[in-house]
Amino acid sequence: MSKAKPFSISKQVFVEAFKRVKANKGAAGVDDQSIADFEKDLKNNLYKIWNRMSSGSYFPPPVRREEIPKADGSKRPLGIPTVGDRVAQTVAKIYFEPKIEPLFHPDSYAYRPGKSAIEAVGVARQRCFRHAWVLDLDIKGFFDNIDHGLMMRAVRKHTDCRWLLLYIERWLKAPVQTKEGMLVLRDKGTPQGSVVSPLLANLFLHYAFDAWMLRKYPDIPFERYADDIVVHCRSEKQAQWLKGIIGERLAECLLELHPEKTKTVYCKNAKRRGEYPDEKFDFLGYEFRPRLAKCRQGSFFVSFCPAIRPKAAKTIRSVIRGWKIQCMSDKSVEDLAHMFNPVIRGWINYYGSYYKSALYPIFDQLNNALKKWAMRKYKGLREKKLRARHWLGRISRHQPHLFAHWRFGARPAVGR
Repeated sequence: MSKAKPFSISKQVFVEAFKRVKANKGAAGVDDQSIADFEKDLKNNLYKIWNRMSSGSYFPPPVRREEIPKADGSKRPLGIPTVGDRVAQTVAKIYFEPKIEPLFHPDSYAYRPGKSAIEAVGVARQRCFRHAWVLDLDIKGFFDNIDHGLMMRAVRKHTDCRWLLLYIERWLKAPVQTKEGMLVLRDKGTPQGSVVSPLLANLFLHYAFDAWMLRKYPDIPFERYADDIVVHCRSEKQAQWLKGIIGERLAECLLELHPEKTKTVYCKNAKRRGEYPDEKFDFLGYEFRPRLAKCRQGSFFVSFCPAIRPKAAKTIRSVIRGWKIQCMSDKSVEDLAHMFNPVIRGWINYYGSYYKSALYPIFDQLNNALKKWAMRKYKGLREKKLRARHWLGRISRHQPHLFAHWRFGARPAVGR
């Protein structure tokens, strides 16, 4: 490291940062430079970023804005920094994350080493068994409304590193470039899609919510995944009271609860079902609601538990249709398994963790697509659905581990 530079930043960290950016993949930013393009002149590109950051002259390029459709018909703005800027942000994250990670609440699960969404779902499930009410919180436009002054106040609490403070503030203020090429200046918010945004969002909500809850109401449990928060309450009265108190707290931090999406949910006594307006809630791709469950003794009872959310199931069905398996008559059945098993395993690993039978209708659709593929590929099966079903059934019996969903228990039903 050169002594002439005002900021001392290790060159080796930039190499590690690029490795992480490359592993995470991602699209090009406003300069249209892909990761592969950046890597063609890697040494020189990394040197330029190091040189500018070390000298204090690094200014983040504008963030490219993309809009991702949401289930309700609205659009979620996504910010895509350039590859070089993602490297620079990753360098800052490597330095800053170890300083603040140890202070985070154990029930904060998003974007943290050793934490996961499915873990948060499991904890919420257990607590729903013990608490009759849930306060399902929705913060209105959280990422777009983070106050920069409060954000930097939280950052300064944990570091006096001049270059970290300088560049974090510059990243917060970096303009957004629209599809039309217009630059939009930002005086609040942090773009979803940038490397440092998740870390900064966790830090902001640590002080706005987690630490405040621990200080004020240590006996009230909750799970938080970014701005998705579930609070467990003993009674409807407590839930309604807490909704008002939390709303006031977030207002102090210049945030607002969504008036329509924030709700109190009853999740306990099966005999009182139907008495309350809200008896289900969504959390991290799962829908929590009363479901028929089977105890160890074999009898059935109603349990408030999670299963794949209907909208998530609809998305998976759409993906399966988009594969157009029936048109791949040039492929073997082994080829199809090799192509689709990684995605199928991902669905199973996440949505198969709780109430896995909710996935079976989805995989019936996948088996039906495989049956149609077989009818197109083999002349002897054309126009003969029953024969195609038997053929696929024999394959699943002889090779039960060929497809990931067959191993999961969703093998073709020959008799239907």
